[in-house]
Amino acid sequence: MADCIQVAYQRGLYDHIPLLLNVDDANWGPRPLQMLKCWSDYLGYEDFVREIWSYFDCHGWGGYVLKMKLKMMKTCLKEWYNQHFQNLDRMSEVKNKISLVDSKAEMSALMEDEVQELHDLSVNLHSLARTKNSVNWQKSRMNWLKEGDANSKFFHGVMSNHHRQNALCLLSVDGVGVEGVQNIRAAVYNHFYSHFKARGVDRPGVENLQFRKLTGAQAGNMTKPFSLAEVK
Repeated sequence: MADCIQVAYQRGLYDHIPLLLNVDDANWGPRPLQMLKCWSDYLGYEDFVREIWSYFDCHGWGGYVLKMKLKMMKTCLKEWYNQHFQNLDRMSEVKNKISLVDSKAEMSALMEDEVQELHDLSVNLHSLARTKNSVNWQKSRMNWLKEGDANSKFFHGVMSNHHRQNALCLLSVDGVGVEGVQNIRAAVYNHFYSHFKARGVDRPGVENLQFRKLTGAQAGNMTKPFSLAEVK
């Protein structure tokens, strides 16, 4: 492949040499600036970035100019965010206004301007909800990447092992092997259907069984929260 690049790193403390394989020669490297994706959906964001970027006046070689412009852009974006996204907490206020208009509509017909107000409030509420969901989604991914999932490899291995053990690949029905999802489901259904439909069968009960009981301390440990040391 003409656009395939392979880079070998130093071995270090391990007994192997890590390799980095790029299938695209236009590798721009890591992103130099982090942002919330919902910013690009806000009307006027692109115009603001273009205007501020062209306003910056820096001199020097290309790498230095790019670094300084990105640094100043970060400061300007923080101020822009505080001005335009501080209204995310207004969702409760918008909901209350919609509720008032709805209550008025139950009593009498709404005027044309009130109908338009209700429409604008609904559009504003949907916009705020989409923006807030986008922010929460991206922040949750950032927190997961930063903090990680303690011992997730172990738990994923346990779940995969349970999945393999619980899988039904072959059943023996009257000495005949049954394979396939649909055939196995039909065989299991027919077995229990005929079993529970049968009459005059002496079925076992649980009246005379003696079960072991938990003590009060043992029962309390069933709802005791896990500690971080136990999870790891």
